Amino acid sequence: MTIDGLMADKAVLEELGCRLARRRIVQELTQQDLANEAGISKRTLERLEAGQSSQLLTVIRVLRALNMLDLLEVAIPEATTRPMDLLKMKGKQRQRVSAKKNKQLAGDDWSWGE
Repeated sequence: MTIDGLMADKAVLEELGCRLARRRIVQELTQQDLANEAGISKRTLERLEAGQSSQLLTVIRVLRALNMLDLLEVAIPEATTRPMDLLKMKGKQRQRVSAKKNKQLAGDDWSWGE
């Protein structure tokens, strides 16, 4: 199943849990073996594979134990700054984002939206 923006959060958790379980099985690891290698309890791994909510640290530990941690680089790539923005900001990086201002066109009268 492909994970996309239309899936509910619960469905995404369940799919990720199934994928981790399949990867564990392909690597011929028992839940206890993987839990020991990841430094978590077997019950925590069972919950993760069942698609229940888990801490990010737990996911990182399991990915590391499965030799999959480098895939986070693909999932969440480092943000890059556009070259023109670097020129405007003289090499500095942005630290925050300003709220967008509601610009009204000249001559537009304000009215309640109905």
